[in-house]
Amino acid sequence: MADVPATAQNIEADPDLYDASDSSIGDDVSTYTASITSSIERYPIENGRRYHAFKDGSYIMPNDEREQDRLDLSHQMFKLTMGNKLYLAPIDKPARILDIGTGTGIWAIEMSDEFPDSEILGTDLSPTQPTWVPVNVKFEVDDLEDDWTFQHQFDFVHCRYLAAAISDWEKLVRQCFEATKPGGYTEFQDYNLRIYSEDGSVTSEHAVRKWNDLGCGACTSFGKDPEPGPKIQGWMKDAGFVDVYHERFRLPIGPWPKDKHLKTVGAWNLVTLEDGLEGMTLRLLTQVLGWRLEEVQVLIAKVRKDFRDPKIHAQLDFHVAYGRKPTA
Repeated sequence: MADVPATAQNIEADPDLYDASDSSIGDDVSTYTASITSSIERYPIENGRRYHAFKDGSYIMPNDEREQDRLDLSHQMFKLTMGNKLYLAPIDKPARILDIGTGTGIWAIEMSDEFPDSEILGTDLSPTQPTWVPVNVKFEVDDLEDDWTFQHQFDFVHCRYLAAAISDWEKLVRQCFEATKPGGYTEFQDYNLRIYSEDGSVTSEHAVRKWNDLGCGACTSFGKDPEPGPKIQGWMKDAGFVDVYHERFRLPIGPWPKDKHLKTVGAWNLVTLEDGLEGMTLRLLTQVLGWRLEEVQVLIAKVRKDFRDPKIHAQLDFHVAYGRKPTA
C-alpha cells in the first residue's frame, strides 16, 4: 500500500451528512446532484440573450430558444446541401455513434431513425436537448476541448458546425482519431466563415464585408478559428486517418443564383443568417471589441439590408471531410 505524503491530510467526513442509525445517503447524493445540475442550467443573460453556464464565456453563441430554432433550420439546410443526407462517410451499421457538439440533438435523433440498433451519444456545453428521445440516444454535458474520457471507442464520430468555437483544432482531430474504433470513420462538416463573391459584387464598401471582417477578426483574437473548413482534411491526415475525402459546398446568401438547387439553398441560408445575426454579433463585438449595443444594432441593420440586396452575390463555403482509422 502506498504511503500517504507527509503534507497530505485525510479528508474529513461531514458528520451532518447522515446519522449512525441510517447508513443510506441516497437522498443527500440526489440533493447534491440536483444542485450541480441546477448550476449548469443557471444561464447568464446578456443583452437580452441567454448563454450557456458550463464553461461560461468559452462559446460566443447564445443557447436560448431563438438560437435552438436557428440551429434546427441550419440542420435542414445542411441536409439539403448534401443531397438530403446526414453524412457522407461510407458507414455500415455502426454499433456506437458519437456526435460532438450536438447542439439541439437533432442530428443524433435523426440518426437513430436510420440506425435504430446503434447506441448514439451526443455531447454539448448546454443541456438544451429534448428530454424525450429515442431509447438508443443519450445526451451528456461535456466540453469537447477537455481531455476525452469515453469508456468505449466509436464506429462513427460526427462533428458539425464548430467554426469559431474551437481553440485547438489539431487536438480535437487527434481526440477524434483516438475515440474512433479501428476501421471506423470520423466526419467533420464545417464552415469557412469568410464571406466572398465570385463576381466582385461584395466590396469593402459593403456593411456585410465590414461585419464579416470584424467578426472573424474578433474570433481570432478570442482564440477561436473561424475558417476551419478547408483545413480539416489536412488535420485528419496528420492525425493518422486514411482514405480522407473532402468536398466543398457553396452556400449562397439569398435566392440570387439561377440554379434551382442553389437558389433554394441560398434562401435557407439567408433565413438562418438573418435569424443568427444578433447572436453571432453581440458577444463578439460588445465583449471582445468593446462596442456599445446601439452600435452593434446599427451595423446589424445594414448587414441585413446587404443580405437582401439581389445585386450583392455573397456566399460562404461549407466543407465536409471524412476519414477512416486504420485497422493496423
